[in-house]
Amino acid sequence: MTMLYETQRAMRNMRKAALQRGVVAVLDVGSSKIACLVLRIDQSGVHYQGDSAGSLAGQVGFRVIGAATTRSRGVNFGEIDAMPEAERAIRTAVQAAQKMANIRVDHVIACFSGAEPRSYGLAGQVEVEGQAVTEQDIARVLAACDVPDYGAGREVLHAQPVNFALDHRSGLSDPRGQIGHTLSTDLHMLTVDATAIQNLAYCLKRCDLELAGVASSSYVTGISSLVEDEQELGAAVIDMGGTTTGISIFMKKHMIYADTVRMGGDHVTSDISMALQIPASHAERIKTFYGGVVATGRDDLERIELKCETGDWNHDRREVSVAELIGIMRPRVEEILEEVRYRLDAAGFDHLPSQQIVLTGGASQIPGLDGLASRILGQRVRLGRPLRVHGLPQAATGPGFASSVGMCLFAARPQDEWWDFEVPVDRYPTKSLRRAVRWFKDNW
Repeated sequence: MTMLYETQRAMRNMRKAALQRGVVAVLDVGSSKIACLVLRIDQSGVHYQGDSAGSLAGQVGFRVIGAATTRSRGVNFGEIDAMPEAERAIRTAVQAAQKMANIRVDHVIACFSGAEPRSYGLAGQVEVEGQAVTEQDIARVLAACDVPDYGAGREVLHAQPVNFALDHRSGLSDPRGQIGHTLSTDLHMLTVDATAIQNLAYCLKRCDLELAGVASSSYVTGISSLVEDEQELGAAVIDMGGTTTGISIFMKKHMIYADTVRMGGDHVTSDISMALQIPASHAERIKTFYGGVVATGRDDLERIELKCETGDWNHDRREVSVAELIGIMRPRVEEILEEVRYRLDAAGFDHLPSQQIVLTGGASQIPGLDGLASRILGQRVRLGRPLRVHGLPQAATGPGFASSVGMCLFAARPQDEWWDFEVPVDRYPTKSLRRAVRWFKDNW
């Protein structure tokens, strides 16, 4: 824990320096695409409250001055599995974004999916030392949280205080300066497989880039795709990518649960490729142009020419109906949504006051998906697009760029994390806690 705490603190200081220099890059390392955005930071907007950290969440103005995307290589299930290929793809995206911005960047803040995320809800309580709550009291209450024994080979990716209570008053976002006797907090902690972060950091070093921050794709997608009311009252974001589907639950403007299903749009493409015996590139094109999950009477009549080039005339000149294509796609999409439903149930999503679900990510654009999802996941489902940010090219405003846009917001307006406070780090992980968010319903 100590090593990780210091690593996160070092990255936080690097991010602070990059923001003060006025330029930083954000990188979305996905399984189907790698996107890089270069941000120009508005110097007048940068302000940190106090030198000892204690909340970075200053409202920082920014605009996108460079953007590039390239087909992902060497990344599978959101994790790097072939270093040279991933390095080439990241270099390609970063260099193209730098060229458009006409500026060199040294620091990147990256996000990734996968790495087997596990969510924990922790609680801590201390007596306030003076009359009013100080920065030190917050550090003490965070240190009082019972950290579970989350296992060897795992690292803490996020550790965010999601609620403070002072005596009988709960739901406080910042209790500093308020008068009371007993301060308690709820903390959401997300751990991931440590090698995923280490491989990403090493890969960026090979690209001559410094990692100035790292985030979960599920988290940043949520902050870019949910409107304020949804973040406040409770909502789940389902981010359907190429090989992973990220799940995040938000409440009171904080993420309180995250998970990943190791299936996505590429699995649908693979099913089409195998069923029709055509190359994956053909299958992807057919899925994009004709795909869907709800068949109508007209779909039996509409034919798709497969146009292969194997040399076998009968095989190459085949046709299938749109209804047949939908019949291939639907079972896999249903399987993904059923698995998402299972994870949401395990997290206690049905205990939240609002059960809004927002679908985003590149694979969420399959026609009819929202209707199918509302049948499997619950009635309140909408398709989400990321917020508009200054300078973002039109081509990068779709659902497939939700995590890239979220990274901009994460870079410019980070939420408090455990390591933003001078927490004593000589604490050893103690009793284990079960992995769920049911603790949340007791606090609000």
